[in-house]
Amino acid sequence: MKKKCNQRSPVTAIIILALISLSVVANSQVPGSAAKGISPVLSALESKIRQQCNAVEPKLIAWRQDIHRNPELGDQENRTANLVAEHLRSLGIQVQTAVGGKGVVGILKGDKPGRLVALRADMDALPIQEPSGLPFASKATQQQKGLTVPLMHACGHDTHTAMLMAAAEVLTTLKSDLPGSVMFIFQPAEEGSSIVEPGSGKSWGAKRMLEDGLFAKNKPEAVFGLHVHPGKSGQIDYKPGPAAASSDVLNISVSGQQGHGGMPWNTIDPVVASALVITGLQTVVSRRTDLTTSPAVVSVGIIQGGSSQNVIPDTVKMVGTIRTYDADVRKQLHADIKQAAEHIAEGTYAKARVTITPMYDVTTNDQMLASQMLPVLKRAADAGVVTGTLQGASEDFSYFAKEVPGLYIFLGITPDGENPAEAAPNHNPKFFVDEKALVVGTRTMATMAANFLVTGPMKPATIKQEK
Repeated sequence: MKKKCNQRSPVTAIIILALISLSVVANSQVPGSAAKGISPVLSALESKIRQQCNAVEPKLIAWRQDIHRNPELGDQENRTANLVAEHLRSLGIQVQTAVGGKGVVGILKGDKPGRLVALRADMDALPIQEPSGLPFASKATQQQKGLTVPLMHACGHDTHTAMLMAAAEVLTTLKSDLPGSVMFIFQPAEEGSSIVEPGSGKSWGAKRMLEDGLFAKNKPEAVFGLHVHPGKSGQIDYKPGPAAASSDVLNISVSGQQGHGGMPWNTIDPVVASALVITGLQTVVSRRTDLTTSPAVVSVGIIQGGSSQNVIPDTVKMVGTIRTYDADVRKQLHADIKQAAEHIAEGTYAKARVTITPMYDVTTNDQMLASQMLPVLKRAADAGVVTGTLQGASEDFSYFAKEVPGLYIFLGITPDGENPAEAAPNHNPKFFVDEKALVVGTRTMATMAANFLVTGPMKPATIKQEK
């Protein structure tokens, strides 16, 4: 007789079932939790966060695509702010709107006493024409400085908003486990205001939210932020200390004496003077700035002057940007730029007028907070954590991080199989987001908040209700 196949003894079946059960339990645990020696309470909480993030992922992607399809400029984020506020209210979170303009703030009170921690996302888009291709590509326009401009979420703020909306939902389901409270900051106008001009004396974005009393009533003990960028999908970049540059707007007006282009000896040529000024600005960085202390960048992006090929104009105007990572270097560079531009122009008998408008300060990650969160990041980011480099971009998260200890990290969103170095950067119309990475961002934000509350000293936070 032939032996019957695919039959096992009852004992064998029980052993197999037991092994399967152990495997399921193991897979639901936080990766590396046993090796890192975190407490059972925290390990269980992180496992719950992971499970809830997986459950909310379809909503997360739907929110992202909806926000991407409907971008709004800084200080005009009406639809986005309403979407966020309605979502937070549906979760039973205390909500305040119109903070610093279009900002939305929600506070989730855990069932146990403890500290207050903040999570921040920015909501605004850019005046960039999005190419067709994505089924949820933007066709939106808005008014900016009297012009109708196309809009695109070309810096990923749609993903930031969606990830924080998802993190709020995840943490709400776990409020019975939270010893403390979480503040969700949805910030307008990180890219700048479409209404307020730099140098006007009016504020926007993070600074305006703080001036509007964001931390006056309920001040968190730490604030976390996250930004997407080209990088391995799901990988976290983290850097203690200075992480993103300060930003200042440089305006230079060079005045001469107008005349005929064929008789330049009868003129004072501001075009030639401006060319020499631009060249001289680069020597300010290379010869006057101590680059062992901090890198620095001076770039001129706009030159305006002249009306005809045979007319030497009276004035040439230049606009540029200044980037540094150290307050003293920043101050010295401002003085050197002014001196160099004025004296170089004077050498051609022209006159230069220099105006520098401070924008954002250096974004500096708190060293102790970064060290505390590094193991947390490693458990949350399945694709790993790498030490990041200095970012040439600037961030008004810096204002929050000057008020309380802050940590600002970056999430890679380049699809698998593509080289991040060759991917379109932020602020490019071809900027593309691998949506599979977004659940990592939500998990990371929620896990950082939970860890901060669970592992810190229990100083009960008094949450003041909004009237």
